[in-house]
Amino acid sequence: MSADRSVDVTDGALVKPLLVLSLPVVLSMLLQVGYNLADTFWVGRLGQDAVSALSFSWPLVFLMISIAGGFTVAGTVLVAQHKGAGNDDRVDHVAGQTIAFVSVLAVFFSAVGYLLVPWLLALVGAAPGTRVHTLSVEYTRTIFLGVVFMFGFFIFQALLRGWGDTKTPLALMAFGVAVNVVLDPILILGFRENVLFDALGLGGLEATLLSATGFTGMGVQGAAVATVISRALGATLGMAWLFSGAVGIHLSLDDLVLKRETVRRIVEIGAPASIEQSTRALGITVLTALVALAGADAVAAFGIGNRITSLVFLPALGFARGMETVVGQNLGNASPDRAKRAVGAGVGIVVAVLLAVSVLAYVFAADIVSVFISGEGSAEVVAIGTEYLRVIGPTFAFVGVFQLLQGGFRGAGSTRVAMVFGILSLWAFRIPPAYALVDSMGATGIWYGIALSNVAMAVVAGLWFLRGTWTDSVVDEAERVTPAD
Repeated sequence: MSADRSVDVTDGALVKPLLVLSLPVVLSMLLQVGYNLADTFWVGRLGQDAVSALSFSWPLVFLMISIAGGFTVAGTVLVAQHKGAGNDDRVDHVAGQTIAFVSVLAVFFSAVGYLLVPWLLALVGAAPGTRVHTLSVEYTRTIFLGVVFMFGFFIFQALLRGWGDTKTPLALMAFGVAVNVVLDPILILGFRENVLFDALGLGGLEATLLSATGFTGMGVQGAAVATVISRALGATLGMAWLFSGAVGIHLSLDDLVLKRETVRRIVEIGAPASIEQSTRALGITVLTALVALAGADAVAAFGIGNRITSLVFLPALGFARGMETVVGQNLGNASPDRAKRAVGAGVGIVVAVLLAVSVLAYVFAADIVSVFISGEGSAEVVAIGTEYLRVIGPTFAFVGVFQLLQGGFRGAGSTRVAMVFGILSLWAFRIPPAYALVDSMGATGIWYGIALSNVAMAVVAGLWFLRGTWTDSVVDEAERVTPAD
């Protein structure tokens, strides 16, 4: 471990540096899910309409994040491969260019998304004029207003990950989650029947604050405000560290002036990743619309199930992000065989973990789902959510394999390959079977469509990986720094 906390992944053992890189990413993603679960938990105190509002809103928020966020993958790949090649000056340059380019995109999509929210929510299945639609509009528009701050932190994570430092983003994420956890119950529920105050034995203080302020909470919108505030604080700290050079990357204002050739390379690598992520988000939107055909209870169960499975997949997603760094730096260092071995090691670890998680998710499905909703109408939501976990749970390991392979492809700069597999997984293997089964089986048919796609996408991506044609580096041979240099 160097003084700037980056990990050397181009020499020596493979498993240990992969674990050192990936485990902080897993923890960081766990905290990220903590954001979503905290929102779902506290909003769940407001009833089924509020939970459904978040379920309708999430696909649109995820779509917006994915379109611009895919370009942060280019930052990870370029930083990793240039570091592996010994081009530290180029690292600073591509990092600054990624920040500037993605920030411009974020502003554009934020403005467009804010204007189109009511119409888009109606397309997803939230009927205009209903309370669910109104709550969804309030929540989604607030998130869109703060998307620039959200992306500031995502960019920081991506660049540091490419550099080989995953501990600093973890610390910053922990800070953001702490802020969000404090703000969520207050902004959502205000100073009335707030279980957080009761748990801390501060019921008297709560009554005093309610009397003094009259603040009874912002409801669903309060969850969005809490998220935006915590992200803004994290983004500000992250950018300050990058410009100070405290994290190994040393940015200057000149690095933010967009250069045509660098932007072209960012687009070549980032556009396929953006398309992959946005089509996946669009696929979730389509699935949400299909689930809406089965009723509001099914939508609420689907939203809760998505948040639970996002927690389950953290090991795979974390190792996939770590894999981008390991593969990228080793290909930049002209070591393709080492990159392939790293992918194999990561697949073995993740499969072992997810097999155990599958058993737990199946056995305790009802108990897990019931944590996230209570009150009127909760019994039916719990029953549908339990079925969701029991159908999809046995396929968790296949999802892990697919994510690890995708991380290897992206780390190599083969984002077009990852894009193709991402599109196939949804639009060929998942949505058509789900659509075919929803009429005869309701929400259950959609769950089986998802399970089928989990298996199919792992098999197809695995066959392509074995071909070994994905290991070309995006760093030219002339750009590499040799020991003599």
